[in-house]
Amino acid sequence: MTKNFIIGSDHAGFDLKEQLKGFLDSKEYKYVDVGANSSERTDYPPYAHSVAKSIEDNPAIIGILICGSANGVAMTANKHQGVRCAVCWNEEIAKLSRLHNNANAIAIPARFVSFEEALVMLKVFIETPFEGGRHEQRVNQISCG
Repeated sequence: MTKNFIIGSDHAGFDLKEQLKGFLDSKEYKYVDVGANSSERTDYPPYAHSVAKSIEDNPAIIGILICGSANGVAMTANKHQGVRCAVCWNEEIAKLSRLHNNANAIAIPARFVSFEEALVMLKVFIETPFEGGRHEQRVNQISCG
């Protein structure tokens, strides 16, 4: 099954985003990079909104968001219906966000994790399926719309 991604960051996440794109390229995954395009200071909401809108339009897309703490991009993305963006800072949180919450976007805190840690989280996030079962009823209660 082909996996499609949309990736975005602010200036604080730019370098990590570029490194993670290298991983996506190595796996020949299809992705769209919505920016930022440099480490020059920029605001995070436009990039997070762009990623989230893509997920709204195509629920099969997996979102990858990166900023300094991951909180800003996650808060912004989660304003969109059907987006479940999880702030992840280690492998177990990334796994549980997929297993139990059916997260469709990962937010990574570039100032608090190494590239190696981010890569492990991304791989786990991509490879872990939603467990369903008792968690499905809970996930179905998340949306306000």
